[in-house]
Amino acid sequence: MPGSTGEHLLQERYGTTARARGFYNHQMLDHLNDHMREFVARMEMVFVATSDGAGEADCSFRAGPPGFVCVLDDTTLAYPEYRGNGVMASLGNIAENGHIGLLFIDFCGDAIGLHVNGRASILDNDQLLARPDLPDSVLDGLLQDGGRRPERWVAIDVVEAYIHCSKHIPQMVKRSEVRQAWGTDDVVRKGGDYFKAKHSSRPWVDGVPAGDAPAGQRSH
Repeated sequence: MPGSTGEHLLQERYGTTARARGFYNHQMLDHLNDHMREFVARMEMVFVATSDGAGEADCSFRAGPPGFVCVLDDTTLAYPEYRGNGVMASLGNIAENGHIGLLFIDFCGDAIGLHVNGRASILDNDQLLARPDLPDSVLDGLLQDGGRRPERWVAIDVVEAYIHCSKHIPQMVKRSEVRQAWGTDDVVRKGGDYFKAKHSSRPWVDGVPAGDAPAGQRSH
């Protein structure tokens, strides 16, 4: 039976076992069917959840042209990692703990989502290219973003795939006139210091918790 021990305990406690079992049996798969693969292939964004070896969680966001998350087969996905801020938050977690959760949401079309949970691994470009089943679309992906090559890839072995219902997904309209700056290193186009955090106090820098710092020192 799918689901965690905690899920099953709370299903019993709150009387939702039969409803949950119906969802497991009718909506959850251990692979990506044709409709799911087509859905992923046209998505331009995905939310990525990871945690480190101690279970400390992180949620990140990835975006790119349609199909930037590559469907390698019905149990394997891969998405590119480009040069970022150097923190390696998601990749660092994956290095300790391969469990990963992806959430794809179609805000501008069908207002529906797809959860994909699985186990992630980090691949260099050469490792990905060595796969015998590599689709041509992935080869194109190695040169996407105006010729900007990914530094590495995250491959996901699918364990669970299931719908995120449209009940509370807002319908949005895409602004086609806005040009995306995929992969840019321009500080302004990346958002700069949007949240005015640059001059805030940090305990790992000066030993003073941000909440105890003088008001004028926390934000400028």
